Parts: sequence; C-alpha cells; structure tokens
Amino acid sequence: MRMKFVRLAMTLLLLCPAFAGRANAQNPDTMTQEQSVAKAREILAQLIDALGGASYTEVHERACEGRRANIGHAGELAGYVEFKDYWGYPDKHRVDYGKKGNIIDMFNGDNGWTLDRSGVNEEPAPALADFQDSVKRNIDNILRLHLNDKDVYPRYGGMDLVDLREVDWVEFADVEAERTQRLAVDRSTHLLVRSTITTVDPTFNQRTKETTIYTNYQRLGGVMTPLQISRERDGRRTYQVFYSGCQYNSGIPADFFTKASLEKRFAEVGNKKEKDIYKNSRE
Repeated sequence: MRMKFVRLAMTLLLLCPAFAGRANAQNPDTMTQEQSVAKAREILAQLIDALGGASYTEVHERACEGRRANIGHAGELAGYVEFKDYWGYPDKHRVDYGKKGNIIDMFNGDNGWTLDRSGVNEEPAPALADFQDSVKRNIDNILRLHLNDKDVYPRYGGMDLVDLREVDWVEFADVEAERTQRLAVDRSTHLLVRSTITTVDPTFNQRTKETTIYTNYQRLGGVMTPLQISRERDGRRTYQVFYSGCQYNSGIPADFFTKASLEKRFAEVGNKKEKDIYKNSRE
C-alpha cells in the first residue's frame, strides 16, 4: 500500500509542471469574453462529437434498465432495486421500479403521476417542481437543444485535475435562478467526467452544491453512454445507478407517458382487491 502511494505521489509531481504550464497558457481570467465563449463552445463541440455526433444529437427517446441504490437520509446504502428508466426528450420521464414494474413515477411536461398499491395519483407539487427544474438542467437537453439559444453564453472555466484526469471546465450561469452549472470534460477522451450545480438561497444566502459523476462509458447504439452515474449533495451521496443496458430511438409508444397508460398498467399489476377499489373509485 505504501509503495502504491509513493508511486502515485511521484506521478502527480511529474504531471504538475506540465499541467501548470498548460493551465497558465489558458487562464480564463486573462481571456476576453469572446475568447472564453469561443473556447467553451470548442470544448462542447468536442464533447458532442465524442458522445456520438449525429447519433447523439438525433436521440429523441431513451430506454434503460439496471439497478438503483436505495440511499438513506444520512447517505447510507440500504440495498438496490431493479428499475427501468424511459425518457422522451425534452420533458417526458418515466421510471418503473421492481421486477413487476408495479411502482411508477412519471412526468410529462406540466403533469406528473404515480402508480402504487393505491392506484394512480397526481405527483405532489414539490416533486413536479423539482422535475421541471431538472429538465432545464438536464445535460442532454442543454447539449441537444439549447446550445444555440441566444441567451446561452457558456464560458471557459479553466483546466483542473478531477479524479486524476486532466479536464476543462465549461460554465453556464443562470443569474435569474442564482445558479451556476459547470461541466468537467476530459481533455483526452472529451467525455463528460462530472457536472456540478451550485445554487444560492437568496433568503438565507446559503449555497448548495450538487455533483453528478459519470463513469464506465460504453458505446450503445452509436452513443457513448455512462453506465454508472452517482450524485452527491454537499458531499453526501443521494443517488447512484448502474445501467445494464440502454436503447435509443427504439419506438416507445405514443401514449407511454400518459395517465391512461398508468391506469392500464394498474389494471395489469394491481391485485384483485386493489383493482376493485380502484375501479369503484373511478365510477
């Protein structure tokens, strides 16, 4: 163990002079705004190309499956649950939990529903608000739909070492929402290593930092896909998934993200007593 630590330290010492020289040559503090935006767009173009180019930008739906960690309030791991995750970009999202898919969370624009033993119900208002906010921050939506928006000005955030990888940071600032989103892009593979979102509560002037980490990229359907995604909030783990596979543009039915589809699903997975209760409640 000690020898491994020594080798790691020596490697970092050897890297530091070269890394520092390149960092000084591209110091974001000495760039003009035009240079900073141009550099940021160059990095984002490389990212999109690394993710699959046209194969990535032309994705309009995604279906994945895998395991999701059950994480307690203190960040402790309490096992895993199988799940299937569906996106109809930009603002349709459905997650089916368990082998039977008898618990579902689904959002479609301004609407959201849940399916569980009690039947189909409206998503709580806070959950719907959180989803709508996440749509604006969704990396895929930003890269595919919003890079050319006239009010989007990415800026170069400089070089850094993240998980022993040389990365370039690209920043997006949302002054109205008092939020800054930063993307760390690997300088070698040009793939996304992590993203951070920092928000400020204007009432208490309190900062919250949410970090998402992307690893184990595999090319699926022409798209480089991170099969492991973890998320932390202020250093505490809140989310972790391990995908076993993903399909893109596979032909999700048009009514898949509707309340009617959940009502149909409940008729299939609810037990007889639950079906009768739900049927009577609808009459």
